[in-house]
Amino acid sequence: MKKKITYSILILFIVAFAIYSYTYQKHRDISSEKAQYLVTIPALVKEFAANDSLAFAKYQDQTIAIEAKITAVDIENKAIILDQKMFAIFNDSFSKDIISGKKIRIKGRFLGYDELLQEFKMDQSSLIR
Repeated sequence: MKKKITYSILILFIVAFAIYSYTYQKHRDISSEKAQYLVTIPALVKEFAANDSLAFAKYQDQTIAIEAKITAVDIENKAIILDQKMFAIFNDSFSKDIISGKKIRIKGRFLGYDELLQEFKMDQSSLIR
């Protein structure tokens, strides 16, 4: 009887530790990751138009690099819009080099495509120099 209780408690602790480790795992640092894909916005538009399910599966939650022209800047929310199609939210660092009309290259985590607004979304973005 004591062995069963001891094994049960041991298994309970192992399961609890596994759940705790999974729940509180380390967060990704996108700015230090290497970009999985270097794409342009017209290429993204073309891929999503051809097969949005396949494109979504390919890019979802991946670190991507984009080179495009800034069309709008929201300093208060640390966000920019690239080529009127990509909405990118920056980390804490928001460079003064980011001005409307300038061509830049950024890296961030691809979130998806918003069909209502017809734009792609990225977060944890950072400027690539």
